[in-house]
Amino acid sequence: MKKSVNIGIIGSQFMGKAHSNGYLRLPYFFELDGFPVLHTACGRNEKTLETFSKKYGWQHQETDWKRMVQSDSIDLVDICTPNNLHYPVAMEAIKNGKHLLCEKPMAMNTREAREMYEAAETAGVVHMMIFNYRFVPALALAKKLIQSGKLGAIHHFNAVYYQDWLVDPTFPMVWRHDAKTTGSGAHGDMNAHIIDLARFLLGEFEAVTGIQEIFVKERPLQSGKGMGKVTADDATLFMARFQNGALGSFNATRFANGFKNHLRIEIFGSEGSLCFNLERLNELQYFNSNDPTETQGFKTILVTENSHPYIDAWWPPGHIIGWEHTFVHQFATLMNGIAKTAQIVPNFQDGLRCQEVLDAVSESSQKQSWIAIQNL
Repeated sequence: MKKSVNIGIIGSQFMGKAHSNGYLRLPYFFELDGFPVLHTACGRNEKTLETFSKKYGWQHQETDWKRMVQSDSIDLVDICTPNNLHYPVAMEAIKNGKHLLCEKPMAMNTREAREMYEAAETAGVVHMMIFNYRFVPALALAKKLIQSGKLGAIHHFNAVYYQDWLVDPTFPMVWRHDAKTTGSGAHGDMNAHIIDLARFLLGEFEAVTGIQEIFVKERPLQSGKGMGKVTADDATLFMARFQNGALGSFNATRFANGFKNHLRIEIFGSEGSLCFNLERLNELQYFNSNDPTETQGFKTILVTENSHPYIDAWWPPGHIIGWEHTFVHQFATLMNGIAKTAQIVPNFQDGLRCQEVLDAVSESSQKQSWIAIQNL
């Protein structure tokens, strides 16, 4: 008999919608030991919350997150809040024995992330980070190719994450501009994804050096009265050395005019290369230096075969899937992990490791030096 998992979600905006869609689709495509139940949605605005709940089928509404987290009816707390609430919500949920799903970045700093991880481990609850790009079939295939030695020794990992929604200096202040609420700007929001992918595909970081910039120092307040000071970075670039000897370059910016959500990865090894572009999510480019010279070149693999990761749950070969499916893939792992009370990945340890790199890059920018990653 399948175990029902009563979910309480905090946040009804972009990620709240993405997560709700993932839970709803999940039972129709994956064999599950745990069945997701959209039990309670929590948010501050009652009108917005009611609309959200009706649209996605959440059974109950709550405006006090502590009351929801403390409820005996909730099994899993899904944290889709601004970053400054990740720590207090998670710690209260752990105290009440709840399983946890947390959006990235994990916390405001490494100290918070470490406390969250250690508390969750001590409590024996299942904990998971939203690093959904691990669940893109093409990137899961990339990991298999790397692990099987198709690329040989890895020398380079290059990644960019480009958006352009802040190019206009008249765009108003939002919570992502305030370091007290968000911790960091493009760095924690976008670099967190590509840092995790680097760890997923290559392994641990050894040291980093970076630079951060705020291009528009003040923005109009949403009230229309006055200007607000921007304290979260618009762009963060950094270089890295990995423990396996590979070198890395990372660039996250919200000032890449013309790019809406462009994530690109290049991995160069002694025997081959891989390239991935999120805007062509179903494709992976692969170069093999062992091919005959006259036929060498990058080939594009359409990652839609039933033998490819996750694809057998969906459509016949050649029928592409989209960005939203990554959450379905991740939530299948989550539900089965909760049903079996088995630890899963990416979990809070992965969130902590990512946070350590994020913080080291910020420290490096301030000190203008290389910072070693301690992995404490």
